[in-house]
Order: sequence, then C-alpha cells, then structure tokens
Amino acid sequence: MSSFQVPPISGVPALSTIERAAVLDALFEPCTALHTLSLDLLHTETFESYNDLIASVGVQLTDLSESSSTSDTEWLDKILGAHPRLGEKKVESAQSQAEQAQLNTGGAEEATKLRSLNEEYERKFPGLKYVVFVNGRSRPVIMENMQERIARGDVRLERAEAIKAMCDIAADRAIKLQQP
Repeated sequence: MSSFQVPPISGVPALSTIERAAVLDALFEPCTALHTLSLDLLHTETFESYNDLIASVGVQLTDLSESSSTSDTEWLDKILGAHPRLGEKKVESAQSQAEQAQLNTGGAEEATKLRSLNEEYERKFPGLKYVVFVNGRSRPVIMENMQERIARGDVRLERAEAIKAMCDIAADRAIKLQQP
C-alpha cells in the first residue's frame, strides 16, 4: 500500500489542482477524464466527510450515465474503464494492487476463467470493464456475479453498478488513507 494519505477533508478545497488530482486518483483510479469532471467540484465545494465528497462525485457520474448524450456516456465509460481488470497482474495504483492481491490466490484454472470472463464482459459491454467492490468475497463468488451481469446484458444497469462499486471502493479507500 502506498504511503499516500488523504488530507483532512476541510482542507481539500484549498489544495492545488495537482493535489486535488492526487486525492481523486487515490480514492478512485488515476484518470484524466475524472479530473476534468471533478477537480472543480473539489475546489468549489466543501464537504463534511470523504463519504460526502465521494457521494458528490457519484452524482456527477450518475448524471453522465443518465444523459441522452453519447459523448456523456463515452466520457463516463472512460472513467469507469480506468479501473483495472479484475485479477489483472499489472495494476497501476497501489490501492488496486492491494485490493486485487486476494483475488490472485486461486489456481491457474481460476485465473484463466477470470481472464475469459473479463474478455466476455468487455465484448458484451464495449468500452466498459467489470467493476465490483470485492470486499473480501472469494474469486468464485465474484465470477458468479460477473456471469450474472453478462447474462443480464443491460448496459445502463452495468454503468449504475460500476458507479456504485467505484464509490464503495473509494469509501473503503478513504478510511484506509486518512491520517490516524
């Protein structure tokens, strides 16, 4: 896990653009599209807690998902796609590395099945990656969820689930990244 710690929530609006970007990167994933969407929000709004900040970003993401504009949903897909594939070996952020470590404990057969499910998911939902808050669940349980979501085949519900998962992951990270 990285040594990055999020600053006290009260100080977020006064942070530099680069520092606010680092907060977003740590809570969500490094993503220029998310910076463009949310950096100003972190500068102009004050939040009582990181959960409030995360909920406000969630509202921005949901607004994009509910927009009838193709460019809005493409923008959202860029943000949702910033999350690494589940079970991926090469993961950018320290937070994702730690979160994914427990999923990489199964055998080669499970790893191959997970890779295959990721590919099937991405064929079914072009531009999206499967995003889920693992939260201690086993690889077989996660893969079952993945299969259910592929079978359901509803891209609007996928975006909504991915937004909820991203916010749940961010809330979990916020707890771990706050100064003691």
